[in-house]
Amino acid sequence: MAIKDCGGHKGCECERDRLRRKCCAALLAFILLVLFVVFIVWLVLRPHKPKFYLQDLSVLCLNVTPPASTYLFTTMQATLATRNPNDRVGVYYDQVDVYGDYKGVAITVPTRLPAAYQSPGDQAVWSPFLQSMDSVQLPPVLAAALAQDETAGYVLVDVRADGWVRWKVGTWISGHYHLRVNCPALLTVNDGKGSYGANTGGGTGYFRFQQAAACSVDV
Repeated sequence: MAIKDCGGHKGCECERDRLRRKCCAALLAFILLVLFVVFIVWLVLRPHKPKFYLQDLSVLCLNVTPPASTYLFTTMQATLATRNPNDRVGVYYDQVDVYGDYKGVAITVPTRLPAAYQSPGDQAVWSPFLQSMDSVQLPPVLAAALAQDETAGYVLVDVRADGWVRWKVGTWISGHYHLRVNCPALLTVNDGKGSYGANTGGGTGYFRFQQAAACSVDV
């Protein structure tokens, strides 16, 4: 069996090879250790998505008169409650916008919620006003669908929140994660003039929010 000659210049090359192998092994061991620590921390903390609930939706105004017009003007006030279900993880809410949506079309401009920090197990309530500002032109099909829903006595509106959150564990704060919230609001439509005097379909009527509902949350 031949014996590898590591003398002279070749000996220096062999030594460098051994050093490179040791460095690579040390680097790999360090990466595995970091991944293991991150995995253990994740198992211990297990951060959960914040929970959102739509407690109320007051329709102050809703004007649309199809088929002669497909323009809609609306003013609503939503009451959103959120709870941080984590025991050791805090949540920063950064740049969260809330708006009204009907069948995938935004019917109000986004309203920015105040930036907030929610400690573990804490709760918060926001009551933003949602307005269309200028009238929104609905596609004719949606305007007709809204008129049909009002005639049937039920209108389903979605209150959506879109923004960014960060997690806080001790003194460590994560990067931003995209927050998407969808809260369905079932409204009943009653003939005559109600407490809010909302106008619908060229006549008068009012909307009543049925019950508090849990929201779908995606982070």
